[in-house]
Amino acid sequence: MRFFADEAAGGIVLAIAAVLALAVSNSPWRETYEAFTRIRGTVDIGGLVVLSKPLLLWVNDLWMAVFFFLVGLEIKREFVEGELASRSQAILPAAAALGGMAVPAAIYALINLGDATALRGWAIPAATDIAFAIGIVMLLGSRVPTSLKVFLTAVAIIDDLGAIVVIALFYTDTLSLGMLAAAGAGAIALLLLNRAGVRRADVYIAVGLVVWVCVLKSGIHATLAGVVTALAIPMRDAKGRPLAGALEHGLHPWVAFLVLPMFAFANAGVSLQGLSLDSLLDPIPLGIAAGLVLGKTVGVFGASWLMMRSGLATAPAGASTRQFVGVCMLCGIGFTMSLFIGGLAFQGLSPDFEARLKLGVLGGSILAGLLGTLVLWRQAAPR
Repeated sequence: MRFFADEAAGGIVLAIAAVLALAVSNSPWRETYEAFTRIRGTVDIGGLVVLSKPLLLWVNDLWMAVFFFLVGLEIKREFVEGELASRSQAILPAAAALGGMAVPAAIYALINLGDATALRGWAIPAATDIAFAIGIVMLLGSRVPTSLKVFLTAVAIIDDLGAIVVIALFYTDTLSLGMLAAAGAGAIALLLLNRAGVRRADVYIAVGLVVWVCVLKSGIHATLAGVVTALAIPMRDAKGRPLAGALEHGLHPWVAFLVLPMFAFANAGVSLQGLSLDSLLDPIPLGIAAGLVLGKTVGVFGASWLMMRSGLATAPAGASTRQFVGVCMLCGIGFTMSLFIGGLAFQGLSPDFEARLKLGVLGGSILAGLLGTLVLWRQAAPR
């Protein structure tokens, strides 16, 4: 329950950061906000510049690598000893997550059919923001049974795993084979450390930082280094005490209350000046919003229904159909991951694409959250 409580509080802080970014972006301090995101940070060793990036890219490349490191730890825990450790436990949320990625992507693609540039964003509505979604179900309290909270968490974790695969396969720049080989050597070193029985997290993190630099310079998105490092860390230390779990619990507050809010503040700013109905009906924001609101609900619920109807999976205990549909709607809160994937999809294009991305993600996520909350709120709390 501590995990859910942290997610709920983190979701609230995340929402505050996003609202603050929107407010500042539509105020006289807009230029100050933009200048803040462009502050340059440089790493040089002995006068040799290793990295030099604006703040926005440090947040998106390094800070989000920390987020994906935490995601990797969560994925490993769930598959080794958690809710996804057995086939019977994993099949329902796995099918739901796959349906919740495929249907939104298909809806977006249909709406943007014929526009090759817009189609680069097909994966944007396939994401689920676990912090926001869990935050809402926690605030709803007993209106959402524990079984559905666990189901939602599992779906979001598998969704994150799917997002990692999508980023690796479809959102990669021109490759540097030399740096890619170096990153591969680093990954092999992490595996060998694991096989050799090394039980110190600092050793893995040190090698992981080298892998991060190599991945960053290879053309593959650097956040994947966080996942690779996390998956290599043993579950227990030399004395049998939790190692990966201790890292996860120690890192979670920093990610929930600093990394993700900073990402939201740096990325959610969008000017609403001149916004009209035509802007909302533009194919890109319309495709994103329709994918998140309609696609997620249909995909998650439809795939789950097929699994339960076929007898391959059982329904979450103590949950009504209304509650189940409400939680499926909450899966349409894409926010952090949708903005992240959208930033990769439309990287290097005109600011107009960024504005349409943010409009679709924010509009779709808010609507999905409101609809899911309304459906669940109307479910009478048990006495």
